[in-house]
Formats: sequence, structure tokens, C-alpha cells
Amino acid sequence: MAEETNGSGQPNGNGNGNGKKGLATLIEKAVADGKALQKRALSEAEEYKDIQKTHLWKSVFRVKHDETPRSRSLSVLTNVFLHLHPSKINRDAVRYGFTWGMGGITFYLFIVLTFTGILLMYYYHPTKADAFRDILYLEHDVPFGKLLRNMHRWGAHLMVITVWLHMFRVFLTGSYKKPREFNWAVGVILMLFTLLLSFTGYLLPDDQLGFWAVTVGTNMARATPLLGTEGPLGPQLGMTPFNDVRFALLGGSIVDSNALLRAYIWHCIAIPFIVAIFLAVHFWRVRKDGGISGPAPVVLAGEVKELK
Repeated sequence: MAEETNGSGQPNGNGNGNGKKGLATLIEKAVADGKALQKRALSEAEEYKDIQKTHLWKSVFRVKHDETPRSRSLSVLTNVFLHLHPSKINRDAVRYGFTWGMGGITFYLFIVLTFTGILLMYYYHPTKADAFRDILYLEHDVPFGKLLRNMHRWGAHLMVITVWLHMFRVFLTGSYKKPREFNWAVGVILMLFTLLLSFTGYLLPDDQLGFWAVTVGTNMARATPLLGTEGPLGPQLGMTPFNDVRFALLGGSIVDSNALLRAYIWHCIAIPFIVAIFLAVHFWRVRKDGGISGPAPVVLAGEVKELK
């Protein structure tokens, strides 16, 4: 390839010089970026020496206010027990078209399910001999028994739907972002336990629908990593059909009376108790994070003050 020459026939070297200059610029930029990254890493390392000053700690726990003359009033105004509602809220945050009311509807359905579930427990025995017979007795002989059972059944379906819609709305409006990321994690856990409530309640009527639904669902548990006999690393860790996670869920190797009793305990005692605790944390964090998140505040024309 011929070299580029100037008017006198000598090579001008512009291409080679520009290349060296561009390379030097890239090296200088890389060195500057490396120093900035090193400085940032050292700064973050200093912060992580005190865990209470990290963003993760502040996301999970609400720290106390600074020692100022207003600290006492702020402690009262931001305390969920002393001051249930935020001192001020964005008017658009409580607009039904923004929130859809899904969080409140989900909690209302949980209360309805708790009340109807307690009443259903008066007429139900978690045994293979009595479970399906109790359902027939409840529907055909107990006054308003069919209404009671259908309220519980359809309320459970609706709660699953409203939980999904609530999570969908929170995602669309960016309400999972700082400082509400911890409460988003709590909401995801509540959604999973809601699905578990629905799944464990499926077996309690002890009919063919519930039997095969739980059979299919627990067979899927065999593929659980580490804990399933057919899951990744399960056989290497000694998992068999008689000690894996499916065996623990059913209390045996088949869907029988042990599975019915375990589903009853999980559905009526353990999971509702866990959900109640996480609901309390969820509501507390909504209050401590400044109430319901909303769009940017809208200022009315009458609220604009003229500068003097």
C-alpha cells in the first residue's frame, strides 16, 4: 500500500500520528476511568464498614431522625402507632384510577376468607372417611352452607386475581423503586403465600379435582433443585422418593390421609399466621415509606404563590 506524500514527495505521516494520538487518548481515558472506579470502590468499602449506613440497611430498617429541634415531632408524625396516616399525602396517590384499589380489595378478601374459613372448620374433618362427606353435608343440609362454601371458594379465586393486579399496578407505576424496594420484596412473598393458600385448599374437599391437582403439583416438586429426586444435584445429595421435598409435602409417597392432614394444617393454621405477619409488615412499611406512592404532585393554579 502506497504511503501518503506531501507536495515535495515526502511522506507526511498524518495517518500514523493521528493513530498514535487516538491511542494515547484512549489510554488516558481508560486510566482516568480506572482511577474513578478505584476511588468509588474505596468509598463504598468505607461505607460498608458500618452496615447501618448502607443503602440495604436503610431499605430494610427505618433509621431514627437526626438530632434536631424537630426530631420529637417527626418521631410522632412518622410512627405508625402514634400517627396512623401520613401527615400529608399527594392527592393523586389516592385517586382510584391510579391505585385501582387492588391492595385494599385484596386485604378485604383476606378478611372474608378468614371469617368464612373459621365457620367452615365447624363442619369439616380432615380425614379420608369424612372430608368429602362433610362437603356434601355442608352443601345440602347446613342452612346457607352452600353460600358459605361458595363465598370461601370464589373469594379465594378473586384474591389470587387481585394480588396479581395489585402487583401489576405497582410495577407499572414504578412503586417498587427506592425507598419501597423492601416492601416490594414483602409483597412478592405475600403473593407466593397467597398461591400456596389456594393450592393447599384445593385438596381439602378430597374430590377428584383436588386429588389430581395436588398429584400433579407435588410431582412437579420432584424437579426442585437440590431437594427433589429428579432435580439438579438431587440424586448426588442422596435424595430419593422417600426423603425428598415431595415426600415432605405429602407426608408419604402418595396423596392419602397424611397429605390431607398436612394440607389442612398448612391451609388453616400455618400459612394464614405467616400471611398475617407479613401483612402487618407490609402495611407498616407503606406508612413508613410515606404512604401510597403516586405520580408527580399536581399544583393547582390557585395554589401558586407569586414571588415578592
